[in-house]
Amino acid sequence: MAARRLFVAFALLCGLAFGPEASSADDRAIVLATTTSTQESGLLDHLLPIFRDKTGIDVKVIARRADEVLDGARKGEADVVLTHARPQEEKFVADGFAVKRFDVMYNDYVLIGPKSDPAGVKGKDIATALKAIEAKGAPFVTRGDRSGTHAAELALWIVAGIDIASAKGAWYREAKQGMDAALEAARTANAYVLSDRGSWIAFRDRGDLDIVVEGDKRLLNQYGVMLMNPEKFPNVKKELGQTFVDWLISPEGQAAIAGYKVDGQQLFFPNADKSAG
Repeated sequence: MAARRLFVAFALLCGLAFGPEASSADDRAIVLATTTSTQESGLLDHLLPIFRDKTGIDVKVIARRADEVLDGARKGEADVVLTHARPQEEKFVADGFAVKRFDVMYNDYVLIGPKSDPAGVKGKDIATALKAIEAKGAPFVTRGDRSGTHAAELALWIVAGIDIASAKGAWYREAKQGMDAALEAARTANAYVLSDRGSWIAFRDRGDLDIVVEGDKRLLNQYGVMLMNPEKFPNVKKELGQTFVDWLISPEGQAAIAGYKVDGQQLFFPNADKSAG
């Protein structure tokens, strides 16, 4: 019994010595659910240390495609969500899963293709380009993975007046993976592919690929941030999560976003609006 009492006392002492510190560390961390583009581009590796140094808050990242980000968040897996699928984000807020949505930044989509441009689309608007690709059956790689980029691509086929589900053939190839894999598949097949500009800038082994269509206003790629609803998810770290949201849309956070560059090229452009979207 004496030995047991000594063990219990020792365990309690250890708990006092180490428990609060470990608990404190966990209490100063939040979970951010975001898309692979913010992770693969290197943006988060740039932003999160700046935020941690200022606030002492660690941010643990879950990076998935856009639909998986929102599906996981609906199960309470995150404190904050950062993604680029505005219609889905707005519904997410309307359904009560998040408190508000704020614009954070944007980049744009670009149509990548072989320098030889077999469909003759270079310099065209995106709708004309997609019509030409479909008409000629030129190889096209789709992510095919229900990501935000995939959703944007499907919307653009509709803009072009093409029912891609009926029109697709051997020329329309599904990568069913992330942006890097889709770009690699396009490089290997000398095919066209829709990419966000950040991923394209970060993609190194381009082979014969280049940007063939850019600058169309329909290629805007807007990102939004949302704090999860603590009334729906009591475990959400409301104060810490809101601190992160506030920092992202603050002048300091916006400057940090603008300051992230690869090979001298800015990947994301801050455009925070304090009004909820």
